[in-house]
Amino acid sequence: MIPPTILLLAAGASSRMRGGDKLLEQVDGQPQLRRAALAALASGAPVRVALPPDHPARLAALEGLPVTQIIVPDADLGMSASIRAGAAGVRGGLMILPADMPEIDAKIIMQLVELHYENSRLILRGASHGTPGHPVLIPADLLPALANLTGDEGARAVLKAHAACLHLVDLPGQAALTDLDTPEDWAAWRAARQS
Repeated sequence: MIPPTILLLAAGASSRMRGGDKLLEQVDGQPQLRRAALAALASGAPVRVALPPDHPARLAALEGLPVTQIIVPDADLGMSASIRAGAAGVRGGLMILPADMPEIDAKIIMQLVELHYENSRLILRGASHGTPGHPVLIPADLLPALANLTGDEGARAVLKAHAACLHLVDLPGQAALTDLDTPEDWAAWRAARQS
């Protein structure tokens, strides 16, 4: 079976960080973007990273890693632009993973990849106590539908249209829901880790 491709969404503007970049925040001694890429690479699956055209520091954070960098010229149009660009030409399934989720680790990614191998026709979606979140692994036969996505809602329309195929995968703690968008989010998360 063709392994799924992991698509890290890293093309957002990080606008709520008030001048900072959430993907360059340090987690366990490295930028969050690099940490996310390493976790994805540990699965053995091919990894693509959707990036904006004007963030050289994000490119630098990925230096030396065997990922495919996809520059998204229209990243300002929303998450759908990154998904369309990242899904183009993929064979096999596609795991969509926002790069700002510091609790998603290699073990979680591998769990979803293994479940995909067991049943490659299901949409697998990470959840925390039944609340849907990320990552989302979309089977190969649904990838053509991603080409029609618009706006900043990600793959929500595809998930809704194919709800019968959706399988929630409960992940540890709040991992599926923890995305950190503001300096206050990062500070609170770090404080909780230390307590």
